[in-house]
Amino acid sequence: MRKLSLLAVGIPLVIAGCATVSNPPRVIELPTNTSAAIRQAQQASVPKQKVFKRKVAIGRFTNETRYGKTFLRDGEMDPLGKQASDMLSTRLVDSGQFVVFERPDIAKLEREAAISGPTKLVGVDTLILGSVTEFGRTTQGTTGFLSQTKTQVARAKVELRLVNAKTGQVYFSATGAGSASTESGSIAGYGSKSDYDDSLNDRAIGAAISEVQNSLIQKLKEKPWRTDILSVQDGAVFISGAARQGIQIGDTLAVYRKGKTVTSAQSGFDIELPATLIAKLQVASQFGDNETNEGSQATVIAGSIPSTSTDLFVGEVK
Repeated sequence: MRKLSLLAVGIPLVIAGCATVSNPPRVIELPTNTSAAIRQAQQASVPKQKVFKRKVAIGRFTNETRYGKTFLRDGEMDPLGKQASDMLSTRLVDSGQFVVFERPDIAKLEREAAISGPTKLVGVDTLILGSVTEFGRTTQGTTGFLSQTKTQVARAKVELRLVNAKTGQVYFSATGAGSASTESGSIAGYGSKSDYDDSLNDRAIGAAISEVQNSLIQKLKEKPWRTDILSVQDGAVFISGAARQGIQIGDTLAVYRKGKTVTSAQSGFDIELPATLIAKLQVASQFGDNETNEGSQATVIAGSIPSTSTDLFVGEVK
């Protein structure tokens, strides 16, 4: 009897001891750069330079998978596509290198304008189109002696295209894939349990956007920096852009006359011939308080600028 009582006490102790080694739920996903981390990395790796802030708009972003689609939902009620669009928009704004405009909700803006008064919709350089082409979830479990584990995995793939807003030409495309998972386990009934985790969907799409955003941003930045002349008054030249575009007081800039635009018989596209340098400027002061209204005042230090010409632009000295 004494041996039996010792065994009866020992069995729960062994089980309790085993239960203490169960692992809590853990999340496994592709690394997703936060906005702050992205900006710090860019500041650390790229020297201070002129930044041409391209005007971009995120247009149609659709869900091409079966996930979330029912007979009661149409294209206007696409949570997966809207989520991917919102994530990409936030990443582009946080990069500090683009002026991002709303296009999917343009009807709402127009209705608001009808109430508050006339408004001006600004055209963009590039339209970003995209789609969620793959999305799925799997649940896997393993059962051993007195133990169970459960793993939930979400996978997503997004495809993006850059479209020239003036010609409709698709000049760049990229694909990004991402996944996220969570794992739970128990031993002899002790440990953690995991229900359906909705946040895995968000993290999988976020990881896919993270994979594609760097190549997208690099492509958008390929266009050389340039800005326009706002006005020429009493020897002072006012140009668009200031510190937020990397323009500093004392900088020397160049004024160019645009080359003639001709239409290629081979491709059908308009081709602008090389520009001609006509003057140099030195930045004297700056004005404005945000990226949409800032500007710089400069003086001519070489050459001359006609006050009535409309075919001039300002760029970096080559």
